[in-house]
Amino acid sequence: MNLTFILQSGGGALSFVFPALMLGFFYFFFIRPQIKKQKEQATFSDSLKKGDEVVTTSGIIGNINKLEDNIITLELDSKTHIRVVKGAISKEMTDQYNAAKKA
Repeated sequence: MNLTFILQSGGGALSFVFPALMLGFFYFFFIRPQIKKQKEQATFSDSLKKGDEVVTTSGIIGNINKLEDNIITLELDSKTHIRVVKGAISKEMTDQYNAAKKA
């Protein structure tokens, strides 16, 4: 049996295995963690209630004063209110803020 024939015939199978391994790599290290993070953010957004102290994605800290469908009114000071969309509240930044506040 010729060695070059064996190497050439094995190359065809590798051409299918390598892309499958690359897809698996991208799924487990990039796509799956992103999906998990999106689910956690959605759960966090659904659990917001009046009185919670939150941080927006732009870094504004405030207490939730009013919840409407997709609009949240944040109280920044005693007479200062802003309206933001629910998606602008960051779970990650809120968790970091609360952890720093406890320490």
